[in-house]
Amino acid sequence: MATIEEKAAGRSAHEVLAQSRDLIDPALRAAVRTLPDAMQRIAAYHFGWCDENGDPDDADGGKALRPVLVLLAAEAAGGTPASGVPAAVAVELVHNFSLLHDDVMDGDTTRRHRPTAWTVFGTSAAVLAGDALLTLAMDVLAASESPAATDGMRMLSAAVLRLLEGQSADLAFESRQDVDVAECVRMAEGKTGALLGCACALGAAYGGGDRDLVALLRDYGEHLGLAFQHVDDLLGIWGSPETTGKPVCSDLRSRKKSLPVVTALRSGTPAGRELAALHVADRELSDAELARAAELVDLAGGREWSRSQADDLLARALHRLRCADVRSGPAGELGTLARLAIRRDH
Repeated sequence: MATIEEKAAGRSAHEVLAQSRDLIDPALRAAVRTLPDAMQRIAAYHFGWCDENGDPDDADGGKALRPVLVLLAAEAAGGTPASGVPAAVAVELVHNFSLLHDDVMDGDTTRRHRPTAWTVFGTSAAVLAGDALLTLAMDVLAASESPAATDGMRMLSAAVLRLLEGQSADLAFESRQDVDVAECVRMAEGKTGALLGCACALGAAYGGGDRDLVALLRDYGEHLGLAFQHVDDLLGIWGSPETTGKPVCSDLRSRKKSLPVVTALRSGTPAGRELAALHVADRELSDAELARAAELVDLAGGREWSRSQADDLLARALHRLRCADVRSGPAGELGTLARLAIRRDH
């Protein structure tokens, strides 16, 4: 069987993302325009289409990885990219529903180099806008007239419940000092892996794939999603603010129990014990303490563990893609996109 590299198409990952966004963006904007005015304005700001006054803008709208996975999975299953557009729009709406709510719950004040929506429009308004995006996602699938629409709504609903369960666990971890690594992995599988897996499964279903193919591409997406979260957690500590759009050591500043942090805390090492003392300090950490905390995560093995886990999960994702034996062009691009997601700097 050909390797993913041998199947690779001519487009680079950045070309795949750009061209797919050109296909998705008009449908996404059209869907958002159906929202009530107040919610539409907040959503448009969050997506980077306008500024806080409602004037047109061209701000960073995110990587759009999830909807692009939908389109590639649809094409891999034998359909056209266009056949996956309704599912891609629905997945992107759900993802941004979760981001609007996450920013409120985490108290984050910056996303994509701009003030978060709740800091501009208020907490309640941002939460309602997020609720509207979730409702709209289901409406987009219902209106798609695809044979896969009914199953697609069930798939997306199940993924949202797993996402919410993961978010609930993440919040619960804030008040616990006994979180273990296995719990943290399960949280990330729900919070991030579920929607990426659903994106690939939805794309395969909307492209006409059978149950076996849908399951294989779901596995690819879920492995990729967990790997993506490992990288996200590494960037939350060591990422550059200029590229991530978040403050330096942002996850350590907020005492977030991310994958590398929990691994370090549970390491049983002197560095892990020193990190634990900083992590429970009932005060804001200084810049010097944050730098020391990042060093301690590294010394306790958290950084290397997450990096190796991301690489292993990438290998598993590509293996599932090979098992699917789908169309060569989109298979190669799914592989290329997976590598970009795991080796990114923001």
